[in-house]
Amino acid sequence: MDETVSDTMIAIHHSPSSFSDRWIACCKIKNIPFKVVDCYQSDIMRQLADCDALMWHFNHQSSKDVLFAKQLLYSVQAAGKKVFPDYNTMWHFDDKVGQKYLLEAIGAPLVPTWICYDRQVALGWVEKTDFPKVFKLRGGAGSANVRLVKTKSEAVKLINQAFGSGFSQYNALGNLKERIRKYRLGKTELYDVLKGFIRLAYPTKYSIVAGRERGYVYFQDFIACNDHDIRVIVIDNKAFAIKRMIRKDDFRASGSGNIVYEKKNFNEATIKMSFLLTEKLQAQCIAFDYVYHNGQSLLVEISYGFAKEVYDPCVGYWDKEMNWYEGAFNPYEWMVKLLFK
Repeated sequence: MDETVSDTMIAIHHSPSSFSDRWIACCKIKNIPFKVVDCYQSDIMRQLADCDALMWHFNHQSSKDVLFAKQLLYSVQAAGKKVFPDYNTMWHFDDKVGQKYLLEAIGAPLVPTWICYDRQVALGWVEKTDFPKVFKLRGGAGSANVRLVKTKSEAVKLINQAFGSGFSQYNALGNLKERIRKYRLGKTELYDVLKGFIRLAYPTKYSIVAGRERGYVYFQDFIACNDHDIRVIVIDNKAFAIKRMIRKDDFRASGSGNIVYEKKNFNEATIKMSFLLTEKLQAQCIAFDYVYHNGQSLLVEISYGFAKEVYDPCVGYWDKEMNWYEGAFNPYEWMVKLLFK
């Protein structure tokens, strides 16, 4: 990107732990006109009147964001302004049910996935399928709301709950166990564990707003013999990747915190596939999560958002022609640059 770009004005919603601090820094360095706006205000459209684009890294676990973030971005895009993320990038975000149909529609190598909206049909399926299976709710990141179902009786119990009382979007007990795991690894403080105990009695605002998940069941085949998964992120015809090792005595890799970055860990065929799928999705930014079966990469799920600090140690990236660029890079600048295309 040139040191000075046109007089295009970018609006940025600033929020903690989001991409916004990186976007703002990029605009300052590159002399790109921008202003900080507050998407939570009723007059947001007035705030955007003199802007050509809006960037908002909304949080799928924010009680406010889940109410209207996608709808606001859709509306701004419909008004002819550029947005990040745009419709093709975000409509399926934190929605594994929607992703299932989308990925099947474009011929992606999705891990075999089964969804049902009828209790009796689901119970009949249990009698014919094999185990283990992976049970998921449609939302949740970092392996939240994901469990390994080893037996038919476990599956029946989950099905009855899915078509009965349902599931909270916030698994307080699972969250507490994860906080304890991270504390033992030295990756969080005791105060964080104490907050986990408090959440056993007081649910998050997000779980209250989102309500309970019910009326469907979602199962994926369990792909055995994987001690890791691979995440590939594609932005503006560039890709970078990390290898996430599974938790101790667990099958889940997402959120484990045990990450490998060296280029030798990544299969070029998987990187090429990620470029192809991004083109089919017509997305600005997509993170693909893969496991492997008999040497073939299988897609677990997708997302546009990610925890930025996890990717700062990445050692390089590929372009669409599979040229490798060693060294540090700035994917948040790539996001800004997309708005000028």
